[in-house]
Amino acid sequence: MAWRCYIIGCIALQEDKSLPYVDTTATAARPDPVPAAPLSSAALLDLVLTSLDDDKADDIVTIDLRDRSAMADHMVICSGRSTRQVSAIATKLLDRLKARFRLSARVGGKDIGDWVLIDTGDVVVHIFRPEVREFYQLEKMWQEPASAPAN
Repeated sequence: MAWRCYIIGCIALQEDKSLPYVDTTATAARPDPVPAAPLSSAALLDLVLTSLDDDKADDIVTIDLRDRSAMADHMVICSGRSTRQVSAIATKLLDRLKARFRLSARVGGKDIGDWVLIDTGDVVVHIFRPEVREFYQLEKMWQEPASAPAN
């Protein structure tokens, strides 16, 4: 009798008759997945802000875009102290979005770590190194215009 072992189990070959053996641990029943939380702009913003705060992001700014742009409801801008921290903040945020809302957000710049952009649909998140944030000054572009002085 010849024995051949594979990853899924062992098969005994006997006079041109194969007797398959299937390892039942590989096909054991998996628990039902946890249902996704209801997705709303406010819940998404709350998760983003909590995640950034938990990961020690610096100078977190939230800009309300609901009446000013159709691209998103909110923009969040924050800083990390190094390229490694910027990438880590982004990775943790993406993991939390996937775990809580089953949301795979679009992301750019995570490998370089100078400026990471995460687009969740309703909330756009910019994570900068401080020098890069100072250079681009996104807050100034989106801040409320100063009221005109009265004559």
